Amino acid sequence: MNTRPDPTEYLPLAEKYIRLVPDGNIVDVLQELHDDTLKTLGDLTEEQAAYRYAEGKWSLKQVVGHIADGERLWSYRLLHIARGDAREFCGYDREAFVQNSPFASLPLKEVLRDYSAVRMSTLTLVGSLTEKGMLAQGSFNNYPLSARAAAYIIAGHEIHHMNLLRDKYLRS
Repeated sequence: MNTRPDPTEYLPLAEKYIRLVPDGNIVDVLQELHDDTLKTLGDLTEEQAAYRYAEGKWSLKQVVGHIADGERLWSYRLLHIARGDAREFCGYDREAFVQNSPFASLPLKEVLRDYSAVRMSTLTLVGSLTEKGMLAQGSFNNYPLSARAAAYIIAGHEIHHMNLLRDKYLRS
C-alpha cells in the first residue's frame, strides 16, 4: 500500500511518528529501515552497545529491544484489526518492559537477531494484507486506529529511535 494514513485513522500523539515515514510502499519502507538498522548497528562493539548517554537512560541495546517490543505490540494490534477482530487496545508501560527485559545483558548480535525476527514477521503480515485489511479500523486509547496507521507507527517509531541513536549514541 502506497498511501499514508489519514489523521482520522490514529491518535494525535502518533503523528510524530507517522510524519517521519517517507513516501512509498510501507512494506518497502519497513524492509529498508530493517536493512539500514542492521548496517548501522551490526558492527558495534559490546562496549558501544552498552553505552548510555546519561545516567538513567537506556543502553543502545535496550533501545533496540524497545523498538522490537514496540513492534510486537503494534503488530498484534494490526493483526487483530486487519482480521476483523477490532477492539479497544490500550497502551503499555515502556519503562516496565525495558526494565524487565533481558536486552541489557544479551550480546548485541542476539538483540539484533530478535529485532530482525520481529521485523520479518511484520513484513510477511503487512505484505499479505489486502487493501480492505489495511483500511480496517479498531480503537486505541479511545481513538480510531487502522491497520495501515499501525504499520506506519511501527516504521516511524523505529525512525524516531534510530535518529536518537545516531544523535546521542553514535556521534563519536
